[in-house]
Amino acid sequence: MSTDQINEGLQDSENNISKPEVKAVIQEAAFSEVPEAPKGEDKATEQASEKVEEKIEIPTEDYSMLSQEDLLERLKKLAEKYPVQLIKDEVEAIRKQFNSNFDANALASKAQFIEEGGNEIDFYYSTPLKKSFNEAYFDYKDRRNKYYKNIQNNLENNLKTRLQLIEELKILVADSETSVGKKFSTFNEIKERWHQAGAIPRDQNNVVWNTYHHHVDKFYEVVHLDREFRDKDFRHNLEQKIMIIDRAKELTHETSINRAFRELQVLHKIWKEEIGPVAKEYKDIIWEKFSELTKEIHDKRQAYFAEQDIKQQENLVARKEIIVKINTLTTAPKSSHSDWQTAMKEVEVLHDSFKKTGRVPGESKNSIWDEFREAERNFNRAKNEYYKHVKGDQLDNLAKKKALILIAEENKDSEDVEATTELMKKIQGDWKKIGHVPRKDSDKIWKQFKDACNHFFDKLNSQKELSNQKQEESLIEKVSFLEKLKTEAVENIEAITSKIAEWKALGTVPYKKRQIEQDFSEVLDGLFSKLNINKKEAELLKFDTRLAEISEQEDTRLLENEKIFIRKKMDEAKSEILQLQNNLQFFKHADKSNPLVADVYKKIEKQEEDLEIWKQKWRKIKSL
Repeated sequence: MSTDQINEGLQDSENNISKPEVKAVIQEAAFSEVPEAPKGEDKATEQASEKVEEKIEIPTEDYSMLSQEDLLERLKKLAEKYPVQLIKDEVEAIRKQFNSNFDANALASKAQFIEEGGNEIDFYYSTPLKKSFNEAYFDYKDRRNKYYKNIQNNLENNLKTRLQLIEELKILVADSETSVGKKFSTFNEIKERWHQAGAIPRDQNNVVWNTYHHHVDKFYEVVHLDREFRDKDFRHNLEQKIMIIDRAKELTHETSINRAFRELQVLHKIWKEEIGPVAKEYKDIIWEKFSELTKEIHDKRQAYFAEQDIKQQENLVARKEIIVKINTLTTAPKSSHSDWQTAMKEVEVLHDSFKKTGRVPGESKNSIWDEFREAERNFNRAKNEYYKHVKGDQLDNLAKKKALILIAEENKDSEDVEATTELMKKIQGDWKKIGHVPRKDSDKIWKQFKDACNHFFDKLNSQKELSNQKQEESLIEKVSFLEKLKTEAVENIEAITSKIAEWKALGTVPYKKRQIEQDFSEVLDGLFSKLNINKKEAELLKFDTRLAEISEQEDTRLLENEKIFIRKKMDEAKSEILQLQNNLQFFKHADKSNPLVADVYKKIEKQEEDLEIWKQKWRKIKSL
C-alpha cells in the first residue's frame, strides 16, 4: 500500500495534529543545536554533541611568526569570539608556540646568567607576560571544563527524569481502578513529558529506551479491550508517521546534504521516541517506505562525503607540495640580499596559498600544519643566519669605506694634480668593489665620499678650463707668429734660436690643434736648409722645442710615449747597422772602390749619425 493510499484510508479525528503543525515541530527540532564535544571526552558527553552542524570555521594561523605578546592576544581573542568547545586545537597550537618561545628565551637568559658568574642552581626565569598567558589559558580551561561538566549534569538530570517517567508508566499500567479514558489522558501526559526530556548518557541509552517502550507496549496490552481509544491513537500515530514520510521525501530534494541528514536524524528520533505504534496492517508498509527514503538520503550523503574525501586528499597533496617548495627554497643556493628578497616573496605567496587551500582529512589536519610551520621555521632560521653574517660583512664594508673617505678628504686639496687624479680614480674604483653597508649608514657615507671627490675634481676642472682658455689664446698667437715667420728672412743660427725661444714662450695649444707644432717644425727645417746647418744641431734644436711642449702639457703619458718612440728609433738604427755590417761579409773584397760596397758604408754612416742624434735626444729627455 502506498503513502497516498494510506492517507485516503484514514479518517480525520478531532485530536489529530494538522500536517503544518507537525512539519513545524520537525523543522524546529532539526535546527536546534547541541554543542560538540571533542574527542576523548566522556561518551555521554559525545552523545550530547555528535549531531552539531559545523557552521563555525575556526581560523588557522602560522603562530611561529608571532611575538609572545601577539600570541597572548590571539588566545584572548579566540576565547572571546568563538565557542569554548570548538577552539581546542588552535588554543593548544598557540600554547605550544608560546612555551617554545619562552623556553628558548629561558635558555638564552640562563647561558648569560652562568657566563656572568651565576650558579646554575640559583637560576630562575619568569616574565609578567608568562604569568598573563597562564592566567588566560587556565581561564579557558576552566570555562571549557565547566561547559562539559554542565552538559554531563544535564545528561544525568535527564536520566533521572526519564527513569521517573518509566516508574509513573509502570504505576499507570498496574492501576486497575482508573477508567480507560483517564488512563489515556495520563498516558499522553507522560508521553509529552518524555518527549520534552533531553538526552541522557550514551551507556544508559538503549536500556532506558527499551524499558520505556516495553511499558508502553504493556500499556496498550492493558487497554486493548477498549478498541475505540486504541484505534483512535493508532490513527493519530499513523498520520504523524505519514507526515514524517512526506517530510523525508522532501528531504531527498534538499540541496544541502548535511542539512538533510541532520533533519533525517530528527525524524528518526521522533518516529522512534515520540510517536506511538500504528495498526499492524500499516506498520511494515510505512516503515519500509521510510527506510527507502532514509537509504536514498544516506546514499547521497555517502556519495557527497566520498567526493569530499577525494577533494580533501587533493588539498592534502597540494599542501604537501607547498611544503616541499618552501623546503626547496630554504636549501636553494642564495648568495645575495636580492636572492633572499626574492625567496621571501615566494614563501609569502606560498604561505597565502597554503591558507587558501581547502580542508584536508581530519586525521591529517594537525600534522600538515605542524609540517608547514616547521618548513617556515627552517626557512626563517636560514634567512636569519644569512643576515646575521651579512650584518658582520656590512660592518667590515663600512670600515673599509670610511677608510676611503679619509683618504679622499685628506687629498681633496692636493696640488699634485697628476698623482692625486690617479689616486682619486683608484679609490673610486675600490669603493665600487666594496659590498653593501648597513642601510642606516649608506646614504650618509656615500655623501661624504662623493663630496670629497667632487671637491677635488671640481677644482681640477676649473684649472683645466683656465688652461684651455690660455691654450686657445696661445693658438691664435702661434698661428700669427707662424705666418709672419714664413715671410721673414732668418740669416743665422742665432736668429733661428731666438725664434724657437719666442715660440716656446707663446705656451701650449689645445691637444686637437697640435698640428701647428708640426707646421712650425717644417718651417724650421726650411730655415735650417737655407743656412746649411749641421743636421744633428738642427734636430736637437727642434727637439728642445718638442720637450718644452711636452713639459708644459703636464701629462706623463706624453712624456712616456716620447721615451718609447726614441727607444724604438735607437733599436731600429742599431738593428739596421748590424744588418748592413752583416751584408758586407757577402763581398769577397770589401773595398770601397766597389760601388755596391761604398753604398753599404754610406748607409752605415747615415744610420750611425741618426743613432747618435737619437742618443742625444734620449739623454735630454732622461734629464727631465
